[in-house]
Formats: sequence, C-alpha cells, structure tokens
Amino acid sequence: MKTKKPSEMSIEELLKMQKTIKTTINFLILIAILLLIIIVFIFLEKGLLSLVIFPFSMAFLIIYSNFLKEIQQEIASRNFE
Repeated sequence: MKTKKPSEMSIEELLKMQKTIKTTINFLILIAILLLIIIVFIFLEKGLLSLVIFPFSMAFLIIYSNFLKEIQQEIASRNFE
C-alpha cells in the first residue's frame, strides 16, 4: 500500500500520521542510543568496533524527520492548530 502525499490527506489523516511519525522517531532515537551504548561496550570489552548498523538507523531518522516536516507544513498551510 502506497502512502498518500500530505496534500492528498484529510486533516484527520495528517494528525494521525503526525502522531505515528513522532512515536516512530522517538522509538528510533531510543534504539540508536541503545545501539551506540552496545557498540561502545563491545569496543571496550573486545576491541571490536562495529558501526555498520548505526548509519542505517540514522538514515531512517532522517527520512521520518523529513516526512514529519512535510506533514507539519501541510497542517500549517490549512491553518489548523
């Protein structure tokens, strides 16, 4: 199922999507922090530095943040608080 563009969504859909994306971003930030702690722990314990997964989590944060900005701009353009 393809996601509609923000300009094609109703205000209710925009608000629901905004809430979902904010929750997802917060979850991804938590996971990124945990990953960073685990990576530092592994580095200190075994001398291994595995930063392969960390950039992927950051990419998802950037993508979701950009989509959240689009939704917030669309809500603002409709003069809805």
